[in-house]
Amino acid sequence: MFATIQPPPADPILGLSIKFKADNNPLKIDLGPGIYKDETGATPVLACVKAAEAFRTEFEQTKIYLGSAGSGLFNERIASLLLGDHQAIQDNRVRTISTPGGTGALRIAGEFINSSKSGATIWVSNPTWANHQGVFTAAGLNVKTYPYYDYDNKCLDFEGMMNALKQVSKDDAVLVHACCHNPSGMDLNKEQWQQFAELANEIGFLPVVDIAYQGFGAGLDEDAYGLRLLADKVDQLVVCSSCSKNFGLYRDRIGACSLIAKNSTVADIIYAAIQRVVRVNYSMPPAHGAAVVETILGSEELTSQWHGELEVMRERISQMRQVLVSSLADKGVKQDFSFITRQNGMFSFLGINGEQVQRLQDEFSIYIVGSSRINLAGISPDNIDYLSESIAKVL
Repeated sequence: MFATIQPPPADPILGLSIKFKADNNPLKIDLGPGIYKDETGATPVLACVKAAEAFRTEFEQTKIYLGSAGSGLFNERIASLLLGDHQAIQDNRVRTISTPGGTGALRIAGEFINSSKSGATIWVSNPTWANHQGVFTAAGLNVKTYPYYDYDNKCLDFEGMMNALKQVSKDDAVLVHACCHNPSGMDLNKEQWQQFAELANEIGFLPVVDIAYQGFGAGLDEDAYGLRLLADKVDQLVVCSSCSKNFGLYRDRIGACSLIAKNSTVADIIYAAIQRVVRVNYSMPPAHGAAVVETILGSEELTSQWHGELEVMRERISQMRQVLVSSLADKGVKQDFSFITRQNGMFSFLGINGEQVQRLQDEFSIYIVGSSRINLAGISPDNIDYLSESIAKVL
């Protein structure tokens, strides 16, 4: 049965982590995986999460299945987190299901689109998260790309993006990052979101919004601006969200797939249909992470505590952007890295070439993805001097 199977190519990020763990250099730095780290290099459990888990441990009475849609309370509170007091919620046009992380939400969204139109095309940004193409291809979709990042000028190629999307069919889907674009850190501004929403409404393609970092950019409401605007402008919308980063629930694998339909009748139909997709996939979603999140969002005290902890993470990432740019200048680097301070979230391209990336790994034990994408959260007061000195040397 398995005799002809060949080993798959190594995942560029997971493979990097393996090399990092095997490196004995005490100065080694891991800037690859998309995981938040504090200034000590740790990824601690949030205090609000510990409090919610203690509450659940004391009062949870059963471990029975929740059904294919997951916890209704979690789904309701996540929809409110994403959309606020949006008219779509008031009109009963929103349906949300719990999923195994944001990746699970994307896979279910892909399979649901494919069940509606077999072999449909979904457009993703170039560049995009490394797993997007694989997830959607595995779900049976045809994946195409639209321009997004201008590597030469270190900015958003919005004109190229819009020109490409004007050619998209009304039967296609278009994936867009809500905030903290992975891997570039470049986000649409409000005017650009307006133009994108108008184009989506004019052509009629299905927007699929990936929001994995809500709260890591400018704030919870600010980071949801684009998806809320789309909910104003289009009749149908898919939102794939994750609680891995903003709640620190990485290994608990909890996310959500939210569907916004033209009206409540259509919403009921697609809600039943997407649960059928779930049923023949993983059948039932995990419950623990959802229970933690719904407990936090259901308590004013824990929600306030979460907002404070999220603000600390957001501000630390923003500060590391400033610190890196200043430190490189202090080391005598003449190349302009100020673009890093104009981006959002954990990621940015350094804009160095493949040979320089490899030198950072081989000579200095600094691990970044081959595209030169770095995770700013991996920078700390203890490693910034060594990091900037090493970058200066390879430049």
